[in-house]
Amino acid sequence: MKEVFKLVAPKTVPVLDPDFRPPVLSNRAFLAEVDASGCAIPFIFAVERDGGKISRFDTRIFDMRHPRAAANFFYIERTLKFLLWQFGGWKVTIHGPKELVSYLEACYSTTGIRRFDAEFWGTQTYEKEMQIVHAPTPSDVPKASDGAGMAVKLDWKGWRIGFDLGASDRKVAVVKDGKLALKADGEPVLSEEYVWDPRPQTNIQYHYDAINWILKEAEKAIKAIDPKAKVEAIGGSSAGVYVDGRVRVASLFRGITPRERFDAEAAPIFKEIAKQWGVPLRLENDGDVTALAGSIALGEGAVLGLAMGSSLAGGYVDENMMVKGWMNELAFAPVDYNPNAAVDEWSRDFGVGANYFSQQAVARLIYAAGIEMPDIDPAAFPLRLARVQELMHKGDPRARKIYETIGVYLGYTIAHYADFYKPIKHVEVLGRVVTGEGGQIILDLAKKVLKEEFPELANIHFYEPDEREKRHGQAAAAASLPLT
Repeated sequence: MKEVFKLVAPKTVPVLDPDFRPPVLSNRAFLAEVDASGCAIPFIFAVERDGGKISRFDTRIFDMRHPRAAANFFYIERTLKFLLWQFGGWKVTIHGPKELVSYLEACYSTTGIRRFDAEFWGTQTYEKEMQIVHAPTPSDVPKASDGAGMAVKLDWKGWRIGFDLGASDRKVAVVKDGKLALKADGEPVLSEEYVWDPRPQTNIQYHYDAINWILKEAEKAIKAIDPKAKVEAIGGSSAGVYVDGRVRVASLFRGITPRERFDAEAAPIFKEIAKQWGVPLRLENDGDVTALAGSIALGEGAVLGLAMGSSLAGGYVDENMMVKGWMNELAFAPVDYNPNAAVDEWSRDFGVGANYFSQQAVARLIYAAGIEMPDIDPAAFPLRLARVQELMHKGDPRARKIYETIGVYLGYTIAHYADFYKPIKHVEVLGRVVTGEGGQIILDLAKKVLKEEFPELANIHFYEPDEREKRHGQAAAAASLPLT
């Protein structure tokens, strides 16, 4: 079969996945060929999300009269897919050949190959129909305007509460004057995690009470120190997709169905909590707040945060220590161009991040490594990961190959991310997949790939937070989100 878009094999081959084809290599080879052709033309994406915020990505392709123009189709489809899951958006304005824009419009239609993405970002997230619009000239493409409201002020004064909501626990921290509040003995005034089980709950009152309870616990801790103190603001992070503080997609609220009831009860829950408390409340996705926590600890921006847990969470803080307001749902952004790569069961797309950097990735590679676990349900990903960690601790070479494979994936994928997130000075990698000896193998292999194949990125610093920050950093950082 003819290969129209050339897929480039990596020099460092993942031991359990020899057919892995990193997007960064194929994209750069394509663009080099475009530049060498003398027939390059601009192709510009402007992705609009809530509040008219716009993010842009400028690239180039073959003129449609060039013999290699057929390669344009795959390149622009994969690029737009990445941009939507990086930025989020319901309207895409594109300057480029009309036939390519029409192709993307067909992809994101009700019968197109990207209909899942169109529905997710259109009606489900932004409550608008997805639009692909052609801009005849470059000047017709809107300029980037991410909005100034995404800044994070770190020199605020007073008492605040920060929280982080995960699938199995709720973390809360008391913060004062921009830092985790400490007692005289150096211990936190309050920085705790409390177990909960939100996903199967069908009554929104459960969620409302459980979130309010941890906030009340924080307020009590503040009052115990200063009875006259007042909570000035609340900041939070949570797994899921949020638009202007409203819940749009979140597994924490999956029990609130059907969609009409979700929109009426779950979507405004944080607005209702803010109204009850009568103070500013700002919520961001957990990936961004993870990156923000790293940025605060480092005292520097340009931090890409990656959390490899039940899925892949991403976040980014720019060089000015600003949260951009992008969605950073990198679990569904392409990281492998091999057309026979694993297919994500939810989005039905191939080669996306969740299958390469999460418990799902480990479960997928178990079979390739020749490890059998007949006593563990194939869908019990956390238990399967725990078994691999046990085998790794015992020195099992099959388990080591799983971590080596993920490490190679990570090195090439960070280089891929660096073509979209600019600049990246630090990468913070967290999550159960990178705990223990196997996690160090992942990081070492990723660094090796960057050093040997992407020397311009070899200075990227892999930031590994200490246990104190892992426990307290994210909830404490969330308290800095409200702008008052």
